[in-house]
Amino acid sequence: MERNVIVKSLLNTCALAAIASALVAPLAVAQEDEPAATVPAAEDATATLETVVITGSRIRRDVASTPAPVVTYGSAAFEERGLISAGDALNEITSLRPQLNQAAGDGSNSGSGQQYPELFGLGTGRTLTLVNGRRFATTSSGLGDAQVDANIIPTGLIDRIEVVQAGGAAVYGSDAIAGVVNYILKDNFEGLELDLQYGDTEQGNFEQWSGRITAGQNFDNDRGNIAVNLEMSSSPVARFSDFEASNRSRITQSNPADTGPNDGISSLREIIPAYFWNHNGNGVIFSTPAPPPNFLTSVGGSPAQFAPDGSVVSYDPGNILGIPFAEGGQGTRYSDLAGLRTGVERFTGNLIGHYDISDNLRFNTEVLYAQTNGESVPQGYARSVLNQTSVTSGAIRFTNANPFLSQSAIDTLSAASPAFASGGGLWLSRHFYDDLFPSNLQENETTTWRVLGGLEGDFDAAGRNFYWTASASFADVRGEQGRWEADFAKFNKAVNAVRNGAGDIVCAVNADAITTNDDPACAPLNPFGAGNISQAASEYVSARSGFEFANEQVDLLATIGTQLFTLPAGAVDLVLAYEHRREEATYTPFLANQQGLVGTGAVQTESSGKYNTNEYSAEVLVPIFGGDLTLPGVKALDFSGTYRMVDNSIAGEESVWSAGSRWQVTDGLTFRVTRSRNFRAPTLEQLFAPQNTIIANGGFDPCDADRINSGPNPAVRRANCEAEWAANPQYGNLATFQNPAENFTVTSVLTGGNPDLANEVSETTTFGVVFDNFIVPGLTVAADRIEIDLTDGLSAFTTADFMATCYDSTPQPAAICSAFTRLQTADGSNPAGTTATGRTTTFNAGQIKFRGEVYYLNYGFDVNDLFSGATGNVTLGFEATHMAELTTSVTGTTFVRSDNTVQRPDWTARLNAAYANGPLRISYQMDYLDNVLALPDATIENNPNPYIDANYVHSLSGLYEVREGLTLRAGVTNIFDEGPSYPTLYHGDILGRRYFAGVNYRF
Repeated sequence: MERNVIVKSLLNTCALAAIASALVAPLAVAQEDEPAATVPAAEDATATLETVVITGSRIRRDVASTPAPVVTYGSAAFEERGLISAGDALNEITSLRPQLNQAAGDGSNSGSGQQYPELFGLGTGRTLTLVNGRRFATTSSGLGDAQVDANIIPTGLIDRIEVVQAGGAAVYGSDAIAGVVNYILKDNFEGLELDLQYGDTEQGNFEQWSGRITAGQNFDNDRGNIAVNLEMSSSPVARFSDFEASNRSRITQSNPADTGPNDGISSLREIIPAYFWNHNGNGVIFSTPAPPPNFLTSVGGSPAQFAPDGSVVSYDPGNILGIPFAEGGQGTRYSDLAGLRTGVERFTGNLIGHYDISDNLRFNTEVLYAQTNGESVPQGYARSVLNQTSVTSGAIRFTNANPFLSQSAIDTLSAASPAFASGGGLWLSRHFYDDLFPSNLQENETTTWRVLGGLEGDFDAAGRNFYWTASASFADVRGEQGRWEADFAKFNKAVNAVRNGAGDIVCAVNADAITTNDDPACAPLNPFGAGNISQAASEYVSARSGFEFANEQVDLLATIGTQLFTLPAGAVDLVLAYEHRREEATYTPFLANQQGLVGTGAVQTESSGKYNTNEYSAEVLVPIFGGDLTLPGVKALDFSGTYRMVDNSIAGEESVWSAGSRWQVTDGLTFRVTRSRNFRAPTLEQLFAPQNTIIANGGFDPCDADRINSGPNPAVRRANCEAEWAANPQYGNLATFQNPAENFTVTSVLTGGNPDLANEVSETTTFGVVFDNFIVPGLTVAADRIEIDLTDGLSAFTTADFMATCYDSTPQPAAICSAFTRLQTADGSNPAGTTATGRTTTFNAGQIKFRGEVYYLNYGFDVNDLFSGATGNVTLGFEATHMAELTTSVTGTTFVRSDNTVQRPDWTARLNAAYANGPLRISYQMDYLDNVLALPDATIENNPNPYIDANYVHSLSGLYEVREGLTLRAGVTNIFDEGPSYPTLYHGDILGRRYFAGVNYRF
């Protein structure tokens, strides 16, 4: 704890420390003018401030002249850190939230396998992705946000990744609210490069490998260059049982020891391990299709279940805590509901080239092909008493006439149930795990094509030199997400098995006197025990569930720039740009989904949409002081501004702008500031998603006993819930109320788009200071404050959002509260008070307030400078992001602060140190996550673990150039095997200590 306090105190005074460091101490990342080395330069070891052509402006300028905070990540870090995708690199930058495709342990899926950048935790749809400064087609499924999967970017061609932190819409258009990620590819690659890497955890349960080949050649006396890159990588599916921390199967339940809201005792307690006691993988037997424990069939005084071989044995439900959870026992382990991490296989093939047609005209082209396959573990299929007699997911009725029952099982159950002995039914409650379908994996496949051709050049006219670019690109993204589910009508036929006149086991529909319902394909299914389902039955009941999607983009971009005239301080630069973009998207459910054969039986429909946009922009850079025109304390001062006008065929017209200034006080000391208005247009899905009614999970209920003391104002929430319960006594005891809709698909939810949406807009301010070789040679320090205020936010209102807004508001808004209803009387499956109906759509109602800072310190020196005669050089570095405030509102009326939480830590930091000597380079990295709250409103009164400890991960790697062109590398990530801070699965590193080794050969 003392260490955490010290670290946090240091971070909280980072701005002062940065200035002090510039004056007295070398604390930094990388050296800008590094000595020649035979291994990758230190500037690529981490996110560094380099002199490069920057992202965030179309005027030709370098990083030293930008008024906005820009960070770059160099290509050599991929080898040094053992990174196998661009997504891995993004996770190294502290202002970008990690996107790990990892489940939270609550039964949710671990994701599609795609990785999208997200700056400052503002949402992936508010960070724009570019490739070589140009927009890219969205690779996300359906009609969602314009997100680009980092997995498709060719690591072998990445020169650097540039990140503009905050804003960018005036230069690039929609979505650049939190900032811009720009992948800059190499444009002059020569030679042949082979790269192979293999890695695994210490436990041997997360094997990763990658391989790539890159070849390039100049031609026609170096007027042209063409390069081709092919690469593959693979990461496996991870299950909760693979790691000790994720296998604990933890939930929270009402704490009977709690005496009130101010007693210092949490209203919740931990349950480890937690199980669903109502069903398991062999089948639990009930006398009545309802979840109360008194309906468990008793054999010899104990509840009964089927053994894997179909015999009847005793069943231990564990310490039953209510419906549906128990502590321990032989039920379904809560953490087994879904996989931990999504496995990803990726293949990319790329061609990039250019040709100088003349001294003033260049043709360039990019061709990209990428295929990614993600595999995750879904919840699987269950027929449970929790869903009572539902034809889609309810318990299975069986009698003593079922031919799959052994005589021993019939005798045992007949003795336990006279009704069963006389031909009555019992009920089977079972999760089918892996033995019902051909596969229990969800597959996400995406194929991306993009072709770009462009011209660029310059010419002289009217006494000026003009430089210009023109490009056209076409991108096509197609994919599908699919998994096996049960065709419930066929399943119901298959489990209703009998013997025919010949003594064969057949489906009952084929043995009765009615011929019109015969189904010759029906194969009888044995549901008793595990591993007893025939291949024929599996094939009969299995149906492919999911959807296909397609996204197309045509983008035309033209720019022209020149120096308008010269002021005493220098030339005034102007760039004009025009961009036309057409986007189309389609979403097609699989046939089984369109026919309502799977899941809850809801019928899904196709949807599609398209739009086009014409955008015009002008950017100017005006030097006010500089060159021969200076003042005391003003060596240089400039102003830059950009204006963009957007005409979107759906969202209408929008005007955005940016303004910035740099004030160089003296050599090495510069202040900078920007102010901008940015926007994001509504997506096609938000606008035109079809109106469908589905049976779904109702989400968190504010009046649930686990949550009634939470929220932005717990007293208001509790008072509103108490008033409703007082008016509806049939809901039962509020103190113990648990809404089954939180965990089960029992709510009828109307989903659909909102065609009346407008753009969301933000006002952004940044200001900061840069010390570059100021007093201490080689030291660069940068600190920037970032403030973002978003209004008219595109808010996805779910049933849970409507409920939270309703109960957390005073007075309660009638329009919001009418978006959901509760069961007024128990329906035999669910108690009164269960969420019966709900609504999911999008509104322009959200607000976001972000306040934070980013800090970078870079430094390097020769060891000889400290120890005469010593060889080699050292680079040191530090990067940190401070989230001072993140306040969000879905409705614009109720606000929640989510900074200083597990999802959005106050401080995220990284420390690097490296030593290079001839062919050897050794690097160390420490990643830090601050101590945080478990939830925005967590206290000891409402959470048994309200405070989450800080987390430190230490890593070490090395490179050695055996001979010219041949480099070996190896590393240990998470040296001390530090797991996530308890009880989370993601505040830290769930994979633990792991190793990698690789080889790079270039000739």
